[in-house]
Amino acid sequence: MSTVRILVGTRKGAFTLTSDGRRKRWDIAGPLFGGWEIYHLKGSPVDPNRIYASQSSGWFGQMIQRSNDGGKTWAAVGNKFAYDGIPGTHQWYDGTPHPWEFKRVWHLEPSLTDPDTVYAGVEDAALFRSADGGVTWGELPGLRGHGSGAHWAPGAGGMCLHTILLDPSQPGRIFIAISAAGAFRTDDGGKTWKPINRGLKSEHIPDPTAEVGHCVHRLAMHRSRPQVLFMQKHWDVMRSDDAGENWREVSGNLPSDFGFPIEVHAHEPETIYVVPIKSDAEHYPPDGKLRVYRSRTGGGEWEALTRGLPQRDCYVNVLREAMAVDSLDPCGVYFGTTGGQVYASADAGDNWVPIVHDLPAVVSVEVQTLP
Repeated sequence: MSTVRILVGTRKGAFTLTSDGRRKRWDIAGPLFGGWEIYHLKGSPVDPNRIYASQSSGWFGQMIQRSNDGGKTWAAVGNKFAYDGIPGTHQWYDGTPHPWEFKRVWHLEPSLTDPDTVYAGVEDAALFRSADGGVTWGELPGLRGHGSGAHWAPGAGGMCLHTILLDPSQPGRIFIAISAAGAFRTDDGGKTWKPINRGLKSEHIPDPTAEVGHCVHRLAMHRSRPQVLFMQKHWDVMRSDDAGENWREVSGNLPSDFGFPIEVHAHEPETIYVVPIKSDAEHYPPDGKLRVYRSRTGGGEWEALTRGLPQRDCYVNVLREAMAVDSLDPCGVYFGTTGGQVYASADAGDNWVPIVHDLPAVVSVEVQTLP
């Protein structure tokens, strides 16, 4: 029987939650790296024993941790992230120039084919790559060198490169998203990049339909259809059917089109999940009811999934990295909250159970399905 391992990053350490394929009883281990902010953990899709973790502290800086035995033991492997000698500035909140500086690693994305190759999205926004298991890192400078970088600005959480999607059908194609700049794509492994924001509209920026400047919260795709992308934007849930060349809104009947995570069902490319919150000022569920919304039509038509979730006096948030799916059938869906809860559904969202209640605020959730 398969094993499911949930990798949970929190404000005060990392945790692993493990179950068999029935997903009814869970073993909880942790905290790993207690007291450190663990922004993201992710396992290699080609080596189930290889896991990378982003360990960050305001006192001690940034470190990459690596496990070669499924999380039993860890070793610090790299903390050298140097912007590739490209001078320049980006915009700050008030439009004044601000020099690039390295703050933290938001997202780690292991290669689809090589366990020693891994990408990192950082703040201030840049994309790095390691070919030696995270020991040394080099920037892919074509992104910041695109020419629009001076017009990127930080979102409320900082100017972070938080999403990296690798196209399994085209090895050189990578999608990334930056808050608050927008989505970008490379087709040549990171040498050159293009903004892919046509169709996005953002109020409160000088040009609501500008090429860059949009606050994208998260991108998602199904591996069988990498040309179809879904986006949770600062406001609006969006869809592209041409690899990001054009976007259209699919918020439909959602109670709010503001939120952070978005995910795609493992076996149904037209089934997607979001967690709406009230607004950009009020980061909690509408009416105090924690509801995951599912669309089986690729957006537009949404149903509230509530069974097992608190439906009164709930004021937690679900952050952009804090939702994931497994590859079992039926598909499992998981999310963590800023209140320290991790919820699981073993039936694609119809029913939910809390695995754990009292963790530190959950920043990221990833899932490994192991043989």
